[in-house]
Amino acid sequence: MVDVLSVATNVLMLGALYSLIAIGFTLIFGVGGVLNLSHGATITVGAYSAYAVEAASGSILLGALAAAVVGGAFSLGLYKGLISKVRHNPVTVLILTLVVAIIVEQLALVVFGGQDLSVRSIIDGSVVILGDSIQINRILVFVLSWVLIGGLFYFVNRTRTGKAILATSMSDKGAALAGIDSEQVYTYTWVLAGALAGLAGLFLASFQTANPLMGRNPLLLSFAIVVLGGLGSIRGSVIGAYLISFLDQMTIQFLSERLAGVSALVVLVLVLLIRPKGLFGRELVEE
Repeated sequence: MVDVLSVATNVLMLGALYSLIAIGFTLIFGVGGVLNLSHGATITVGAYSAYAVEAASGSILLGALAAAVVGGAFSLGLYKGLISKVRHNPVTVLILTLVVAIIVEQLALVVFGGQDLSVRSIIDGSVVILGDSIQINRILVFVLSWVLIGGLFYFVNRTRTGKAILATSMSDKGAALAGIDSEQVYTYTWVLAGALAGLAGLFLASFQTANPLMGRNPLLLSFAIVVLGGLGSIRGSVIGAYLISFLDQMTIQFLSERLAGVSALVVLVLVLLIRPKGLFGRELVEE
């Protein structure tokens, strides 16, 4: 028998986390037209940074700060050191970001070993809602994910820098004519996407585990979500994340837990065949 409350809870909470995971990926594409295959590696970097700082300091708040700062710094270094030099060559960008992702996996394997590592929950305990026990940590991750998503919408639509990002996503030449430094905008975008991915890594590890290969599934999810929602559309990423989350839960309930990730692949193939531009086209952020 299907536990409707459990399914609904998982869809809501995982959908928020999936949205946060995918937003950085679609933000970089929306502004610079770059498919960043190292997005999953940034999530891994954030998770391990949080683990290392939390283990050393005993503070998960410092771990969260480390996840955001190191994730943003990693993304900035990747852009300034490699991508900015070749960003007009999509094939080279794909190869470089894939190589960086593999290097991060191997470094994590050497430094931390291959075993799963537990990152302490942001907050311990559980609550009972309508007879179903739910970890408070998962509720907090849901709330924090939406706070970050809402903050991003506000930043892009209401602040001067955010509007510069929006203008550049529409036309970098037009933005340049308006006096906007596109290179500076690209830099801001990569740092912002990296910080969000780093925090997503912490959230993911706080109720699962951290391991060297943990970025692969989020990267796959990001692809499926942004293709479904529309490459470059943040609103589409949020809606796509919830659709993928719902399909995952239906797959788990009626088929098998082992097939959960398959639904994302099926969606990816169908959307590419039927509606390649996705649900909401390529716009970055809609008012």
